[in-house]
Amino acid sequence: MTDKSIVVERHSPLWQRLGWLALIWTASVAVLGVAAWVMRLFMSAAGLTSH
Repeated sequence: MTDKSIVVERHSPLWQRLGWLALIWTASVAVLGVAAWVMRLFMSAAGLTSH
């Protein structure tokens, strides 16, 4: 006996997918900014300056 099941893929609405894209992009830019700020703090503490 074989049991065949039909898998139906349902995509989220376009606005929801674009919202997630914007949220992930914003979060990644924010994390990158924090990482750069922390690196500047460590560099300043080590006596390195940009000017």
